[in-house]
Amino acid sequence: MGEWRKCRLDEIADVVDCEHKTALKVENSVYLSIRTSDILNGKIDFNNANRVSLETFKEWTRRAIPQEGDIILAREAPVGEVGYIKKNYHVCLGQRTVMISVKDANVEKQYLLYYLVSPATKNDLKSRSTGSVVQHLNMKDIRAFEVRHPTLQEQKAIASVLSSLDDKIDLLHCQNNVLEAMAETLFRQWFVEEAEEDWEEVCLGDVADINPTYTLKKGIGSSYLEMRNVSSSGFYPTSWYSREFTSGMKFQNGDTLLARITPCLENGKTCFVTFLDDKEIGWGSTEYIVIRMKKPYHPFLSYVIARSEDFREFAISSMTGSSGRQRAQANMISDFHLFAPPAQVIDKINIQMECILAKLKNNAIQVSTLENMRDLLLPKLMSGEVDVRV
Repeated sequence: MGEWRKCRLDEIADVVDCEHKTALKVENSVYLSIRTSDILNGKIDFNNANRVSLETFKEWTRRAIPQEGDIILAREAPVGEVGYIKKNYHVCLGQRTVMISVKDANVEKQYLLYYLVSPATKNDLKSRSTGSVVQHLNMKDIRAFEVRHPTLQEQKAIASVLSSLDDKIDLLHCQNNVLEAMAETLFRQWFVEEAEEDWEEVCLGDVADINPTYTLKKGIGSSYLEMRNVSSSGFYPTSWYSREFTSGMKFQNGDTLLARITPCLENGKTCFVTFLDDKEIGWGSTEYIVIRMKKPYHPFLSYVIARSEDFREFAISSMTGSSGRQRAQANMISDFHLFAPPAQVIDKINIQMECILAKLKNNAIQVSTLENMRDLLLPKLMSGEVDVRV
C-alpha cells in the first residue's frame, strides 16, 4: 500500500456554510434548496427538495453556487450526512448545510465523497457535534476535519469500484420506478378510464381489509419497521430489524403500510411488505394504516391504490387533528370509492400485477445484495485494508 497523506478538509476544498433561514416554496421552479432532510448516505433527494424563486436562488448563491461534483454536508439532523451533486442542477444551500468543493488537483471528488460516507468518518464527525438540545457541527471543526487519502491513482481506483456498485444500484432503482409507474398506469386504465357503466361502485373497505387483526404476543421478537426507513418513492423499505413486540401496528407479507401522519403522508411514505419470513407477523409504528386486499384481488393492488394520486388526495383530505400532528383516519380511508371490475377483468389485472411485482422483488433483492457488498468494501477500502492497485 502506498503512503497515505493527512490534511485538513479546508486545505483540499472550499468549505462554505449556509447563512440563510427558510424561503417560500415556489411550485414548478427549477431552483432547488437542499435541506438536511434531503441528504442521506452520499445521495441527495432532488425530487423532494424545496423549490424556490429565482430571486431566492440568486440571493442564496452570492457566496458560492454549488456545482456538479460538489458535496453537501448536513451540520445537524442528521449530523454528518453527506450528498453528492451528480448533475448540474440549479442548487442553493438550505439551512444547516455546508458546501464542500474540492480545489486540490490531487484529490478525487468521488473519493472524498466515499471517505465522508464511510462509517468511521461518520462516527468521527458525530463525535465532534455539540449542543444540549440539538446536536450540530461547528464550522471550525468541519474545516479542520482530518482527511486521509492515498495517491490520486489509488483514489480514482477506489472511487471507480464503489461508484460502479452505486451506478448499478441506481439503475435498478430506476427500473423499479418505471415498473411502479406501469402498475399505476394499468390501475388507472382498468379501474378508471376503461370502467364500464354497469360496473359496481364500491368502497375500498369492501374490497380490502383496513387495519386487519393479527396476533403477536408481547415480548416476542419480530421484524420491526421504523417509519424513517419507509421510502417516499418506492415499495421496498431501506432496512428493518428484529425487536421484541410492545405495541404498534402489526402486518404480514402482502400488506401495504400507509404513513398516516403529517408530513409523512404528504411526502408519500408507503410500503408493500415482502421482506418477512413465511407466516411471520411484523410490526411498526402506530402511525401506519395497514391495507390488505381481499380475494380475488392481487395483494399488490393495495399498494398501487395507495400510491395513486386520487387516493392520496382523498387520504390527505381525511386528516384531522391539531396543526403539525394531523393524521389520516382509517375509517374514512375505507370510504374511498372505486369501481369493481368483473371476474374476467380481475384475472387479467392479477396476472399483470404478479408479473410486475416479481420483477420489483427481484430488483430489490439485487439492490440489497449490492448495497451489502458496497457497505462491506467501503471501510476496507478507506482504511487501506483492501488494495485496489493493479
